[in-house]
Amino acid sequence: MSCTSPGAQSCAPKTTEAMGVFERYLTVWVGLCIAGGIALGKIAPGFARSLDGMALSINGAPIVSIPIAVCLFFMMYPIMVKIDFAEVIKAGKSVKPVGLTLFINWAIKPFTMYGIALLFLGTLFRGLIGSDAMDLVKMPFGLDLAIGAHYGAGTVILQDGLKMLQVPLWRSYLAGCILLGIAPCTAMVLVWGYLARGNDGHTLVMVAVNSLTMLLLYGVLGGFLLGVGRLPVPWQALLLSISIYVALPLAAGFFTRKWIIAAKGELWFKEKFLHVLTPVTISALLLTLVLLFSFKGEVILGNPLTILWIAVPLFIQTVTIFGLGYGFAKIMGLSYADAAPSAMIGASNHFEVAIATAVMLFGLSSGAALATVVGVLIEVPVMLMLVRICLRTQGWFQHEK
Repeated sequence: MSCTSPGAQSCAPKTTEAMGVFERYLTVWVGLCIAGGIALGKIAPGFARSLDGMALSINGAPIVSIPIAVCLFFMMYPIMVKIDFAEVIKAGKSVKPVGLTLFINWAIKPFTMYGIALLFLGTLFRGLIGSDAMDLVKMPFGLDLAIGAHYGAGTVILQDGLKMLQVPLWRSYLAGCILLGIAPCTAMVLVWGYLARGNDGHTLVMVAVNSLTMLLLYGVLGGFLLGVGRLPVPWQALLLSISIYVALPLAAGFFTRKWIIAAKGELWFKEKFLHVLTPVTISALLLTLVLLFSFKGEVILGNPLTILWIAVPLFIQTVTIFGLGYGFAKIMGLSYADAAPSAMIGASNHFEVAIATAVMLFGLSSGAALATVVGVLIEVPVMLMLVRICLRTQGWFQHEK
């Protein structure tokens, strides 16, 4: 029996086989970082504030947190260095799966995320979150309004000598969900596609295509949906965020890959260099989470169900997008090897960029940053569940020889 036959259960990789210890227990590490961050916030409450104060400022407004920027660069760089851009040129040979993935990621996913998050956070859970609960977020870059002025759903106030926007807390959570919804995964999806026995070539192509597409559409869609949600629309900061957290590591990864392969060969690059980088992304992510939760500990301890209220719409969004992608793949007659990663890419989120953007746009202590962190918390268990669904439904699709 071949590994491509529907009944070849013995050939299917176990769900943890392709993961290292970091990826396999990511949810556990995230949980420990939450606990550690909250404890750190209690023991040294000024620590995160001091680090967040180390920022690049323009006109007196902190725009880029240097410690967070460093951590997030090391999240992104190992992902980008894996991309073989020569494969992007070959993507035209697989028009259907590539077209489906782009359609789901950019024409459907951002808007379903907005609608689902608005329904739950703005209506069903609004009373549980606190109808009058407020959050303080950064003023949009380049905007100078008088104290007491209104901007969208926010009011300008003076906090610790800086002008901040006071917005409803549920809207701040909505902003974080929006930033997750417009960030298709380009990292862990390589693991999900492999575990589901998908087409690795197609997955790699879509990682490259999504990375390039984000440069064009992330700021546009983010600004549009934040504006619809009556939230700050910091266009310049959105573009700066993409430049720092996507374009910079993308360029660094491209030139590093090119130089190392030319000097050492592709075999050394894959077996030696990438092996060293494997834990870097997750380590940088976990360090960032400690900082985030050291600042949000009081909010969580005061309302421990906050995580649940945010997780519910994120879970429903993930399952919905997966179902749409998987269903469209069936209707379009795709093979299972292309259908599985196409659905996975849309369902999972590029939480590294979402976290980075939320911190830059709204601040380390914002509800938006917390919402993006919840996306990390539920990512692994939900995606492993979807992997199992794929493996059990292989018989619904044709299999390539």
